[in-house]
Formats: sequence, C-alpha cells, structure tokens
Amino acid sequence: MAAARIPVRMVLVFWLFILSAIAFLDRTNISIAGPSIRAELGIDNVHLGWIFSAFLIGYAGFQVVGGWLVDRIGSRWILAFGVVWWGIFTALTAAVSPRLPHALWIMIAVRCALGMGEAVVYPASNHFVARWIPVSERGKANGWIFAGVGAGAGLTPPLLNWIIQHFGWRTSFWFSAVVGVVAGTIWLLIARDKPEQHPFVSQKELEHIEAGRSSGFTTQNASPTDLAQGQPSVLNRNVIAMTLSYFSFGYVAWIFFSWFFIYLAQVRKLDLKSSALYSMIPFLAMTVCCLLGGVITDRLTKRYGLRIGRCGIACVALAATSVFLIFGPQAESPQLASIILAGGAGTLYLSQSSFWSVSADISGKRSGIVSGIMNMGGQVGGAVTASLTPYIAGQYGWNTAFFVGAVLALAGACLWLLIDPNQSQRSKVHTSAADPSMDFSRVRS
Repeated sequence: MAAARIPVRMVLVFWLFILSAIAFLDRTNISIAGPSIRAELGIDNVHLGWIFSAFLIGYAGFQVVGGWLVDRIGSRWILAFGVVWWGIFTALTAAVSPRLPHALWIMIAVRCALGMGEAVVYPASNHFVARWIPVSERGKANGWIFAGVGAGAGLTPPLLNWIIQHFGWRTSFWFSAVVGVVAGTIWLLIARDKPEQHPFVSQKELEHIEAGRSSGFTTQNASPTDLAQGQPSVLNRNVIAMTLSYFSFGYVAWIFFSWFFIYLAQVRKLDLKSSALYSMIPFLAMTVCCLLGGVITDRLTKRYGLRIGRCGIACVALAATSVFLIFGPQAESPQLASIILAGGAGTLYLSQSSFWSVSADISGKRSGIVSGIMNMGGQVGGAVTASLTPYIAGQYGWNTAFFVGAVLALAGACLWLLIDPNQSQRSKVHTSAADPSMDFSRVRS
C-alpha cells in the first residue's frame, strides 16, 4: 500500500536514473577495457583517444536531431529505441577483431554509431521533465537523473574490471548491452509521454503537475525552420551561454570519464585493482553532489528566485572545480591526488541540475531541441578532451592537462553571469497580458 502512494512521476524519474547509469556504463566501459583494446589492436594512447572521441562525435552530432525527434514523437518511444540501438552497438564493439582489416577504423565507426544512439537519452529526459515535473521540483528531478552519471561511471571500474579479469574485455560489453536492452524495455512498458496519458496518475497528482508546470506548453513544437529563423526560445543569449558553459563542463567531465583510470594506472603507478578502486571516488562524488545540487538549487530558487537558485550555484560550483583541478595533480600521494580531484568532479556536478533545469524552464515544448543544442556543446567539449588531453599530457605533462581543464571550468563559471532564467518567464507574462485567454499566473520563479 505504501508503494501506491509514491507519485508516478517519481517512479519514472528513478527509472531515468537507472537508464542514465546504464548509458554511462555503456560509454565508459571503453576506458576500463582501454588497456586491453590498446594492446590487442597495437595502438598508443593517442589512437585510443580517437576511439574515445568517435563516440562523442556521434553523440554530439545527433543531439539536435535527437532533441527534435523527441519533441515530435515523445520521450517514451524515442528513448526506448535509443536504448536498443546503443545496446546493439555496445555488443558490436566486442565483435571487432584485430584480424579484421582496418580494425581501428571499424572500432571508431562502431563507437560513433553508439554515440548517435545515446544522443537521445538526455534530450528525452529533459522532455520528460518539462512535461511531468513542476518547476519547483526540477532541480531534485534532474539531480536524480544525472546522479545516474556518477553511479554508472562509478560502478563501471570495479564491476567491469572483475568481468574483464575473469572473462575477458569482450564479455564486459556483452553484459553492458544486455542490461541496457532490459532496462529500455521496462521503460517502454511503464512510461507515457504525458501525465494525463498514464493510467496510474491520480487526479491529485495531475493537478499538482499542471499547476506547477511551465507555461511554455502553449507554444508550438520546434522544427528545423525554428533554428533557421532564430526563434528566441531556441537560439538566444541564454541558450548560447549555456551551450558554451556546457562545453567547458563536458571538457572537464570527460577527463574523468576517459582518462582518470588510465592516469592513475600509468602516471600514478597504481596497480589495476587499486586504480579501479580509486577511480571510483570521483564518480561517487559526482553522484552525491548531483543529488545535493538538485536539492540546493530548488531551495535557493524557492527562497531567492531563479537567477540565484539556478545561476548562482552553477557559477560557484564551476569556479570551485577549477581550484581542485589546479591543486589535485600536484599532490605527491596518488591517493591524496585522487581525493582532491574527486572534489573537482563533485563540485562540477553540483552545477549539473542548473544546466538542465534552466533549459527546461526556458523552453517549454521545445525542451528536447534546446537541451539537445546545449548538450551538443558539452559533448563537443568531451570529444576535444578525449583527444587533446593525452596530447597535452604527452607534450607538457599531466599537470598542464588538468590546468587547461581548470581554465575552461573558470570560463564556464563566468558564462553563467550572462544567463537569466527569468527572461522567458517575463516574456510569457507579456504574452499573457496580450492574450487574456493565456493565464500563466501559476508559474512562479
């Protein structure tokens, strides 16, 4: 009976947390298997970085298309299709043999295709949040969804390292593929695009959702024409600033996703077991701080408004990240370095809810395409760091590689000073005054 009282929207948010964790299991498994793949294919870290970047190029390139499809078709079917797609290409990663001609380029193509499939996951999640979650709860909802990033990436090192040691690196990819397809099937069964379509949403929950939902749902769905015409709800100062800031976010995040395990093993000389253990710490910090950031942004927003609640925490968190990235690599002890750098990963993810909550706050029905544009910036940053970081580390040392990340984090913090999440609310109020039939009085900052 107690379970029946859990709001349906929270059950679906939890399952998005599961899918988010699996998505990062499927994309970071390559870094754990990286040493084995590098040895089998006879490549160096720079070429391994090309494989890492291939995923992110496909992922970034399909963000806007994925967001547009989500806005047109809905999050339920698009996300289910995406999970099956990325399950297939995760399995195909294991099928690449060094005996194949041009095996490196085949691996790059497979990882790029995997990225295309995963491109829909967060635009679809944001589409869900914009339709299902009241503005006052979006920080916590996004905190849970993106806590899956830390959970998935954090569980990856010890779990997949155990599988690789006992059954080989290919088995770890088969395992990841099966888990993803099962979770995606469950999502298809339990989710609906709109709360009014779900058979288990009570009238009380539906009224609560509608009362607190953004007024942007009176707008038309976005299309490629909107982009060409520069519609203000799709391309404006807020979206551009968030996209550039998310580039810096993605650059720093993918230092951890792509290179942290290898950094501990090759540079800090930790054994495989210790590397897997200590490489968990940043991702545990991401998980905790993502949840914490969601709670903080909602509370600050309720008390001080959207500008401080959303933008303030993001600005402070990214600035703090730069400090940790500067001092962490200078620690002599690899264990201490892991802990300090984990602080940078944690503070980075304090800002995560702000990015996605603001993109939902300002976009309404265009949440898929707006968040796709923003997330494209983040993944371009990830693709750059996947290939640039080993080059910088090889030429100038790992301290310099982390310092570049620190500079970008500070730039990302400064960009939040240009973002005004109240701007769309003011424009909606203006529209409401022009058309008395559109009552947006229930929308609160």
